[in-house]
Amino acid sequence: MVDRPAPDPAKLLEKWNEWERGEIAPGKVMSDLKTGGLADLLESLVEGDTD
Repeated sequence: MVDRPAPDPAKLLEKWNEWERGEIAPGKVMSDLKTGGLADLLESLVEGDTD
């Protein structure tokens, strides 16, 4: 497995907000969210869910 830095929620949110403001295309935001570690962040949140 390749060592990657931990996902930065603030950076991921900024990419999402850029898309909502119409500043970047949907394909670009999806690419940025993927390379930014969104899946890793979501998995860690689900694993930490105690419901």
